[in-house]
Amino acid sequence: MTGAVAASTLPMLPHTSLGGPAQYRLNNNIRHSVCRWTYGHLSLDELCLLVKKIGFTAIDLVGPGEWGVLKKHGVDSSMCNGAEISLTEGWNDPGYHDQLTENYSKMIPLVAHAGYKNLICFSGNRKGMDDETGLKNCIHGLKRVMPLAEKNNVILQMELFNSKIDHPDYMCDKSAWGIELCKQLGSENFKLLYDIYHMQINEGDIIRTIKENHQFFGHYHTAGVPGRHEIDDSQELYYPAIMKTIEETGFKGYVAQEFIPTKENKEAALAEAIKICDI
Repeated sequence: MTGAVAASTLPMLPHTSLGGPAQYRLNNNIRHSVCRWTYGHLSLDELCLLVKKIGFTAIDLVGPGEWGVLKKHGVDSSMCNGAEISLTEGWNDPGYHDQLTENYSKMIPLVAHAGYKNLICFSGNRKGMDDETGLKNCIHGLKRVMPLAEKNNVILQMELFNSKIDHPDYMCDKSAWGIELCKQLGSENFKLLYDIYHMQINEGDIIRTIKENHQFFGHYHTAGVPGRHEIDDSQELYYPAIMKTIEETGFKGYVAQEFIPTKENKEAALAEAIKICDI
C-alpha cells in the first residue's frame, strides 16, 4: 500500500481528540511512542502515518527487517527487538547464554549503525530456579555482551513483567530484583524497561518506585489496569500523575503506549492516550 493511499484510508481522528490539529498541540515534555504489536491491524506504513498525524515520531518493538520503513517516514525505533530467543527463554538460564551472546553480538552493532539506542532483553522464566541463582546467571551471561553494548553506546533494557496474570513464572517480575541486577552489572548501558501496567499488578506503589529508582529505568510502557486496555477513566491508574513524576525525574527517554485498544475507533484511542500522557 502506498503512503498516499494508506493515509487516505486511515480512520479520521475526531477534531476534538487533541483540541485541534494534533501535530501542533503536544507539549512533548514526555517523548511518546507506541508498541507496534498493539496496533497490528495496521501495516507498519499505516502506523507510521498515524503516529505522525497524532504528533509524535516513535514506534517500539520493531526489528531490523523493518527499520527501513521507519526511516522512510522519519520515525524512530524507540525500542529495538530481534535478538531475544523468547520471553520465557532468557539470560537467567546458562543453557541459553551462548545463543543469546551470539544473537546480541550481531544485533548490537546493527542497532548502533542504524542510529538507534535501545535493545530489549528478557530474564526468562524461573522453571524451578530460585531468584538468587537466576540473578547470578543473568549477571554472568550479560557480562559477555555488556562491553560491546558500551562500545556501541547501545542500552540493553530488561523488561519487568507481572507473573500474576500475563507471564506466569517470569523471573524479572519485581522491580527490586531488576534493580539489583542493574547494580551488580554497574553499567549505564543496562537499564530496566519499567512497564507500569505489569508493575501495578505485581507490586503497585508506582510513583514512589519511580521517584526512588528512576536512575535504573531507561524506558516505560503503559496500559490500563485491569485488562491491559485504554488508559482512560475506566481503569485504576492515574497516568497524568505518573507522567508528571517521570518528567520531574529528568527522564529523557521514551514512554510507549502498550494498551490493547477495545474502542471501535482504535486510532482515536491512541490519540486520547497520548493526550492523557502529554503533561
